Amino acid sequence: MSFSLSRLESPAVSAFGPTALRIALGSVFVAHALAKAFTFTFPGTVQFFESFGIPGFTVYPVFFAELLGGLSLIVGFRTRAVALLLVPVMLGALVPHINNGWMFSNNGGGWEYVAFLIVALGAQALVGSGAYAVDSALSRARKSDAPVLLRAGQR
Repeated sequence: MSFSLSRLESPAVSAFGPTALRIALGSVFVAHALAKAFTFTFPGTVQFFESFGIPGFTVYPVFFAELLGGLSLIVGFRTRAVALLLVPVMLGALVPHINNGWMFSNNGGGWEYVAFLIVALGAQALVGSGAYAVDSALSRARKSDAPVLLRAGQR
């Protein structure tokens, strides 16, 4: 049995690229949200934000954006919009890292990881949900309901 790269070019297989990206990104955002709540605690995260001049109250919208956005990405719900909506959160995450240099292994963490996540979110917005996504199921449901809705409106 031989392996051929042409198999990877089939639409059925190609749909798993965006899926893998979506689940990986979603997992990162859920993990960061949970770290704010349970590892660093909300008061600790407020203190961290404020130490960089970021208003402390923004911890809570950031937490919900990361948690709900991450879960939405994992299940593939409104993937393109959610990916774009998480970009401003990541731009805010640049603030504590921007002066630490490029490498994330630098003292205080550089900005390479944050920049990578911003680019990955942009890529996700461009490629969409991929396979096994709620978006796909909703799209199929809308298409199958269209004739029924049209007939109902004609009565």
